[in-house]
Amino acid sequence: MVGLMLSLTLNGAPHAVPAGTTVAALVASLALGEGRVAVERNREIASRSRWEETLLADGDVLEIVHFVGGG
Repeated sequence: MVGLMLSLTLNGAPHAVPAGTTVAALVASLALGEGRVAVERNREIASRSRWEETLLADGDVLEIVHFVGGG
C-alpha cells in the first residue's frame, strides 16, 4: 500500500510530500540545513521555533529561501 501524498507548490513548482511531513522535515529533505533558511507558508512566515510541529497540508503554497554568503 502506498502512503498518502500531499500536493504542494514549492517555490512556484509542483511538489509532493508524504502525509505527516513537517516544515522541518521538508527543509531537511531539500538538504538546506537550518542555517540561513526562511520559509513562507501560505503567505505567512513560518516561525522556525515551530517547524518541528507544523504539519504541511494538501494545497499548501511554500516559498523557501536559502541565503548564501560570499563576496
